[in-house]
Amino acid sequence: MTISFKGKVAIVTGAGNGLGKSHALELARRGAKVVVNDLGGSVDGSGSSSEAALAVVEEIKSFGGEAIANGGSVSDREGAKSMVDDAVNNYGTVHILINNAGILRDKSFSKMTLDDFQLIMDVHLMGSVNVTKYCWDIMKTQNYGRILLTTSGSGLFGNFGQANYSTAKMAMIGLVNTLKLEGNKYNVFTNALAPAALTRMTENLLPGDISKALPPEPVTAGALYMVSEDAPNGSIIQAQGGSFGVAAMMQNPKVNIGREASVDDVADNWDQISDLTEAYTRKPGDSLVPKNK
Repeated sequence: MTISFKGKVAIVTGAGNGLGKSHALELARRGAKVVVNDLGGSVDGSGSSSEAALAVVEEIKSFGGEAIANGGSVSDREGAKSMVDDAVNNYGTVHILINNAGILRDKSFSKMTLDDFQLIMDVHLMGSVNVTKYCWDIMKTQNYGRILLTTSGSGLFGNFGQANYSTAKMAMIGLVNTLKLEGNKYNVFTNALAPAALTRMTENLLPGDISKALPPEPVTAGALYMVSEDAPNGSIIQAQGGSFGVAAMMQNPKVNIGREASVDDVADNWDQISDLTEAYTRKPGDSLVPKNK
């Protein structure tokens, strides 16, 4: 199977470096017209520059691809809208959105300021919400859209010193779980990517021997499948160094200990309540009331 994006218009946020750049380049190589968004700031979110986005556009043009640069901030509603406006004004519509933009403000929770926490939420969570919202009705109207949100192993499983980042990244899963339901009948599919790769954001986090085995390009292979015509809807793909897997939320059958249950009853039955031996994944349409054991 050869995946083509010919005739498709894509927006990639945070595409001036790292994974975003890799995504944008490969989309263009496979025929997509790409809006290369990048604020051009540092890893902690300070500063701005158009140079990175423009350089990626020039690289795309060098091999015959089509792309334009956008320097808007995803955390700013007008900046987010400008990306979608650029796609529509230059290419007529938008079919694909890869929400990749992000920054880090890592500290232990006791040392982290609330401003550090809020900034990460503004960029990662609300930045993704902003751009997705401006694309949503366009995709619904044309009965086609593919949206990718970037989550993280830190969000799925936690990571010391990243309470802000982990919170924002786990929030992506809640967004995916609802958008997959609301967009399904309009052929607007939403998925999540949990990547591991050597980028500006991770170069100080990954040991040297591990980082060498984690280039961005294999992650892009997974990302692009999740925004292709053949993509699933509502999946979380994990991608690193050529290895791929799927993460999923699970629950176990509830243990019915009665409506008169006390805190003592919960304590006495905790081993059974927390037993994941028969855990299962919920599917769209399943009852909101889990099975009783």
